[in-house]
Amino acid sequence: MKEKGKVILAIESSCDDTSAAVIKDGFLMSNVTASQAVHEQYGGVVPELASRAHQQNIVPVVDAALKRAGVEREELSAIAFTRGPGLMGSLLVGVSFAKGLAASLGIPMIDVNHLQGHVMAHFIKEVKDEGLRMKDDGKRDASSTLSLHTSPEFPFLCLLVSGGNSQIIKVNSYNDMEIIGQTIDDAAGEAIDKAAKVMGLGYPGGPIIDRLARQGNPEAYKFSKPHIPGYDYSFSGLKTSFLYNLRDWLKEDPDFISRHKEDLAASFERAVVDTLMQKLRLAARDLRIRQVAVAGGVSANTGLRNAFLEHARKYHWKVFIPKFGYTTDNAAMIAQAGYFKFLDGDFCPMEAPAYSRVTL
Repeated sequence: MKEKGKVILAIESSCDDTSAAVIKDGFLMSNVTASQAVHEQYGGVVPELASRAHQQNIVPVVDAALKRAGVEREELSAIAFTRGPGLMGSLLVGVSFAKGLAASLGIPMIDVNHLQGHVMAHFIKEVKDEGLRMKDDGKRDASSTLSLHTSPEFPFLCLLVSGGNSQIIKVNSYNDMEIIGQTIDDAAGEAIDKAAKVMGLGYPGGPIIDRLARQGNPEAYKFSKPHIPGYDYSFSGLKTSFLYNLRDWLKEDPDFISRHKEDLAASFERAVVDTLMQKLRLAARDLRIRQVAVAGGVSANTGLRNAFLEHARKYHWKVFIPKFGYTTDNAAMIAQAGYFKFLDGDFCPMEAPAYSRVTL
């Protein structure tokens, strides 16, 4: 009799993206995500609206993930879900759904730390085209050319950068991660979004700054950079410097932003990336680790990705850059983290609550 495969359904609902993925015997079979456009008019995620949208999206998203994977509910071995950190209302939708489905099927649950999920995105194995992801329209995902290596070897350093987190993590194994540096105030993604907001560029600001920066001169303007000891970060001073400089320039020229938005975006992006890489270089040197990865939403930024490639050449690093589809919140990374925990029999009880804030 053929042994039943290890099939895990994963659910991610930590913020404003509802995502479900299926992993079978270590290979990703599907990854479906529904985003929420309702927040654009408010210039940021509105928690109450996010949780309502999750309630509307979760059933069709899970159904689509199962169908794309060619898997029936009865074939599932376990359900992995994001337990935290994140927005409590959003998390509760995913956690409650996972509990209900697991109870109805009589299968175990696996709780996943959202931040660990981002790190584990580097271990996702895809079925089609020897690991090259295929888009829904059948075309190759060109971003895969940025992934120089399939997955890192332990130990490695991971720069986790997003709207809410900026951390340098020493990854000893999938379940042994140590934060050796982190922001003491604002995160890098938050700083970028703030710069976009004060320039009136719209939401989400990160992709807009990225696009404009490709057309601008990163040396056009200089902003104050923080001087924090050790491997920790600070971006509040950089935001303040940008705001005060912009205020002074607008006094002299009310049209300053519209005439110089490309150079402003490029210069601010350069300041953020230089700050991130300076501490990462220091940590890699001190710990004598040359396998270095980047993860999180800001890892989609072109300037940061280019900086990683430059450091690979200059410092002989082996760098690991996720595909664009795995930079933002997605269930594929939760599925991968859940799969490792499944192999260890590391399950969670039905009464396990969601949590909004936690470290690794």
